Amino acid sequence: MPHILTTNRRGFLKQAAVAAIAAPAFIRNLTAAPPSEVVRHASFGASGMAGADLGQIASHAKVKLVCVAEVDLERAAGLKKSHPDVRVYQDWREMLDKESKNLDSVNVSTPDHMHAPMGMSAMQRGLAVYGQKPLTHDVYESRRLAEYAAEKKLVTQMGIQCHSGGAYRTAADVIQSGAIGKVKAVHTWSSKKWGDEGELPKREDAVPANFNWDLWLGVAAQRPFIGGGYYHPGNWRKRLDFGTGTFGDMGCHIFDPVFKALELTAPLTVRSMGKAPNATNWANDAVVHFTYPETKHTVGPVIPITWYDGDQRPPTDVTGPILGKRGLPDQGSLFLGEKGAMLLPHEAMPILLPEEQFKDSKRPALPGLNHWHQFVDAVRGEGATSAHFGYAGPLTESILLGGVATYFPEQSLVWNAAELKFKDLPKADGLIRRAYRAGWAVPSLA
Repeated sequence: MPHILTTNRRGFLKQAAVAAIAAPAFIRNLTAAPPSEVVRHASFGASGMAGADLGQIASHAKVKLVCVAEVDLERAAGLKKSHPDVRVYQDWREMLDKESKNLDSVNVSTPDHMHAPMGMSAMQRGLAVYGQKPLTHDVYESRRLAEYAAEKKLVTQMGIQCHSGGAYRTAADVIQSGAIGKVKAVHTWSSKKWGDEGELPKREDAVPANFNWDLWLGVAAQRPFIGGGYYHPGNWRKRLDFGTGTFGDMGCHIFDPVFKALELTAPLTVRSMGKAPNATNWANDAVVHFTYPETKHTVGPVIPITWYDGDQRPPTDVTGPILGKRGLPDQGSLFLGEKGAMLLPHEAMPILLPEEQFKDSKRPALPGLNHWHQFVDAVRGEGATSAHFGYAGPLTESILLGGVATYFPEQSLVWNAAELKFKDLPKADGLIRRAYRAGWAVPSLA
């Protein structure tokens, strides 16, 4: 049966520091395993998105699920039924201390605020990492994970499975083929509402049995537990310290084909026109305007890209002449080109507009790939991942910069990507990197 494990911060930090300094000791894991070998895998999280990720990864014929770390042991109970030999830990640091020598890869599928500490700690032990989107909670963390993965030549993949789907692969191919000409602007949106205008409840509830609130908080500041689903298991996405709002949740998916198709780099400016977060929660109904440097697929000198969420949508004077009687899907993107437009519903095939103009065009439909198995195959030395941290890091940085901009409505923030700071706005710079709770520092992130 799963058992409650006590924290062991001192031992964890000592091993992590040694791992960061003496990386050659982990050469076994710094290179991909031979194709004949079984990949020994662990999961950070046992249910929800973690359950979906480890289920897909473990469905690969060459994977053995060795252990999982889950702060809520009730959510790990079902996993023991399908994987009776799996070892369950409540403290992820203890799992790494005891099991890293028995592992080749991990998936990090927890609330956003723990993605970077867990992912970096695993990489410092030479493990391949499948990290859920957004890659991290903060911009600085995304930069560091991408840099470290590249430096150590580790196999990585961000959990944006739509990236490998046929629809998004086809959309990028259509744009890069020049079917609608060079792109002049892009509008992207999601109807989801991971925001909350309410105030923090002034109460402290009893922590459920077999749930370790301190471990769930992790690097975040200590605070009372509030039950009724306020934080756990899903509404943490609305809370500033734990989630990244609607943009963080869906932006990494919906911005992905835009980022890939146009071969974008870092934004030049970002400007929010929606509400600012309150003291503890993200707002709904964001409108965030970006400008990016010109690429070979765009019309210069900059390319404007706008995000909308909740009830916000692109203006009808822009969409009406293009869509006609066709409505906008709940989530998706609209690419405006020199020769036409492309509507890309989230997880559906692209549509070239006006339809009459493109009715005889033959669009290549690329097949979908298994995003999780692509990761496993890369760990085994067969092929490479397509959403590795070198790609996912810059993509996530853009999304998180949009979140930062919402703190400063109607201000144009000028971004210096090389220095990880804004021009003449120190208050915004303070949101690029947060301090971890005492006792939770991670080498290379502290």
